[in-house]
Amino acid sequence: MNKVLTHIKICRPLNCLIGAFSVIVTASILRKVNDFEMWFPALVVVVFYNAAANIINDYFDRKTDAINRPTRPLITGAVQPQVALIMAVTLFAIGTILALTLPSLATILAVAIALPLIVFYSIWFKRIALIGNIVIAVILGLTFIFAGAALRDWQTMLIPAILAFGLTLVREIIKDIADVEGDRRAKLRTLPVISDERNAWLLASIFAALIAVGVIMPYLTAIYNIWYLVFVIFGIEIPIGYIVFSAMKYPSIETAIQSAKILKLSTIAGVIAVWVGSF
Repeated sequence: MNKVLTHIKICRPLNCLIGAFSVIVTASILRKVNDFEMWFPALVVVVFYNAAANIINDYFDRKTDAINRPTRPLITGAVQPQVALIMAVTLFAIGTILALTLPSLATILAVAIALPLIVFYSIWFKRIALIGNIVIAVILGLTFIFAGAALRDWQTMLIPAILAFGLTLVREIIKDIADVEGDRRAKLRTLPVISDERNAWLLASIFAALIAVGVIMPYLTAIYNIWYLVFVIFGIEIPIGYIVFSAMKYPSIETAIQSAKILKLSTIAGVIAVWVGSF
């Protein structure tokens, strides 16, 4: 039983659940929850691609994770690298087969765009300063566009996609700050490595401030209702304010680790904000 749980853990279930929730929220916003045969395959594609992406990322990050995250299953030996690779390929294959059953735009977004970006991110893009951060933010933002395309209305999901992109970009930069020790030893050219942590904090803070301003606009332009604003203030604005303040006062690796966790919760709050705001 413990072995099974360990192999599930490598998929990072919370990330997969957030992806699944995003698809359900999309179906709810588009008033197509009853179109189960359309959104459920899209949900499975998102979950399987997400799980496979997490596995393949851990597979290629074994050298840095040995320093930054020594408790991960591939580092402790609880999961063997060959098994992890087989799991990732299997999940990608099943997800791709299901994606081929969806409307053509959704298929293109999944198979021709998301899948190559996921693979090349782990192999190559992750090691390029800022480019890797942007790529992973694009992949997560595409979740809403993909789900919308599966339900034949991707335009409505542009705002959630932009919100997910922005929050993810800031979180990825901050995660690189948290991982700077291992990345530096592995000679990866992430932003904190080539420009030092303070400059990375500055850029993350600037992006965070832009998000804090931009996230209010859907309410001010009457796209979403007052409940959107409530969730945005408590779930995004206040946490971002705290993160920027912490970055200015205590720009440390410990602050980065804590801030990355906060931003994951803010991403969930953002999805809920869009959901309740669309009623």
